[in-house]
Amino acid sequence: MGEEIVSLNILDDSGDTLFHKDKYIIPLYQRAFAWSDKEICQLIDDIYDFTTENYYLGSLIVDLKEDVYEVIDGQQRLTALFLLLNYIGYYKWGADKLSYECRERSNYTLNNLSALTEGEPKMYLANPEKIEKTLIDGSKIISDKFNSDKINKDEFVANLKKVILYRIKVPPHTDLNRYFEIMNVRGEQLEQHDILKAELMELLDDKARYAFAIVWDACRDMTGYVQMHFKKADREALFGDGWDNLNLDNYDCLCNDLTNKEQSNKENGPSVIDILKQDTLPYTIDGDDESGTRVRFDSIIGFPHFLLHVLKVFASKELDKGSYSIPDLLDDKKLLDIFTSVINSAKQKNRQVSKEDFSLHFIKCLLKCRFLFDKYIIKRDYNNEDENDNWSLMDLKTSGTKSQKKPYYSDTSFDKDKDNKINLMLQSCLRVSYTSPKIMHWITKLLEWLYDDNNIKQLSVFQGCTENIAKDAVKSSIKDYANYRQGVNTPHIVLNYLDYLLWTKRDEEEYKELNFSQFSFEFRNSVEHWYPQHPSEQTFSTWKDVDMFGNLCIIQRKINSKFSNLSPLSKKSTYGQMIEKGSLKLRLMSDLTKDDAEWKNNACKEHGEKMLKLLENACKKQD
Repeated sequence: MGEEIVSLNILDDSGDTLFHKDKYIIPLYQRAFAWSDKEICQLIDDIYDFTTENYYLGSLIVDLKEDVYEVIDGQQRLTALFLLLNYIGYYKWGADKLSYECRERSNYTLNNLSALTEGEPKMYLANPEKIEKTLIDGSKIISDKFNSDKINKDEFVANLKKVILYRIKVPPHTDLNRYFEIMNVRGEQLEQHDILKAELMELLDDKARYAFAIVWDACRDMTGYVQMHFKKADREALFGDGWDNLNLDNYDCLCNDLTNKEQSNKENGPSVIDILKQDTLPYTIDGDDESGTRVRFDSIIGFPHFLLHVLKVFASKELDKGSYSIPDLLDDKKLLDIFTSVINSAKQKNRQVSKEDFSLHFIKCLLKCRFLFDKYIIKRDYNNEDENDNWSLMDLKTSGTKSQKKPYYSDTSFDKDKDNKINLMLQSCLRVSYTSPKIMHWITKLLEWLYDDNNIKQLSVFQGCTENIAKDAVKSSIKDYANYRQGVNTPHIVLNYLDYLLWTKRDEEEYKELNFSQFSFEFRNSVEHWYPQHPSEQTFSTWKDVDMFGNLCIIQRKINSKFSNLSPLSKKSTYGQMIEKGSLKLRLMSDLTKDDAEWKNNACKEHGEKMLKLLENACKKQD
């Protein structure tokens, strides 16, 4: 008797969920719930964005013991679905439908999830030792995601009813250790970008295919700088002796290592399978010159999303306008479909572009965009000991003799020394505001601007281009500054851009004592009230105007759990050091708080009006 596989609806038309009929238990050898923003938000995006008839979410591997399914693999996804169903209101399935073996805090939290997350802070505050924080944090992530992205619950539920999960029950008496071993040796699923590479190379001749593969593989590794992913001879031919200037006129140098023996004599091009099977490069990337480069720098996006940015740049710069259609959402799961659509419809000067010409031109565009991306778009720099201040905008250069060159890094030049820090702050502001790679359209806009060689000659304008992207987002969010009141639904870009504006005033007398110069943009992903919605155990009065802009701040979720429902003055006195490292608006609110009553009656309103006026004036000055 083999594995038993059944397809389960997460939610059906009657309102029943996969937890209504069956019980699941997470065995002790499994770790506790550990999904963070990235995984939970990706799950929500996957469910909300798919457009097919059904969506297959993956598999849940279980072992049936009496009347309970012991979860062998898939417990993180299963728990996240439990939290998600609770948030959207489909949680009436009874107790113990999902439980953790020998984990009382997890079980208490799951069994009381609705009360703990839907407005009964007394239970949360009275029993903190009983609560599993990661589950509460997971529920908060879901709530924030729905609010910040303005997800329509009805539309989400409609999609959720089309989502299917495969439950695979292992045969009785299965050796679970052996089962894990089998699971772990299975090959990884072929990525869409691997298939795309093969399809784009399919019609090229041997030399072109060889050069294409070298560039593609160099760009595919998003760590470090693309120059360091070429062997030394190619690196110097493409990027010059200093490795800091791209010369596409030398692109053909990539074919120099291709010997007659390595060339194919086939009349027809290789198949997709042939390309995927072969070893693309006949050499190993020169590691001696990297000096840990790949470890130090990391990209803010992955390769599949980068490909979609490049496709948009390529289409806007190289193809006839209106001859193609690219979805606004950068959905890496539709990578092949999006590329196929553009390739099949692309025209240049009213003539259909052949697939071969598309490939030859696109690969050069990919290399140029990657070079510009590395040089002018922020990275994570893990060379900095302060993990909260590790954004960098740096240029790769070389030192030493011609035979013994070593890389070093210096601030990217934007005509004026100070512009590097300004550009870094603006880009990190955008990065932390748009956490999903599907909506980082600011990267496409900056790459399109940089792609124009004339713009590179006037980099002092780049700052204004970046700031206008933030301004446009704020203006689209705020139509009426005088009456703006969105509460926790305030878009993150509004509060983050405000922090940027306050940072630019760091040397003004009014802000010097608040140490605004010591600030960096972090993933502060929770919009919260300074004066709380639910006062702690009703020790002070509620306030109907908590949603005023002056009463809002953006903070890290872990800080929010500590702030809890304390009064402004209590937060200030208890968490002063934490506030000093927080957002600039939070620091300012704390400094203005002298008394809780006075904050409600005067200070909050005045502060809000001043901050909104700062935003309004800045947005009027469109560069």
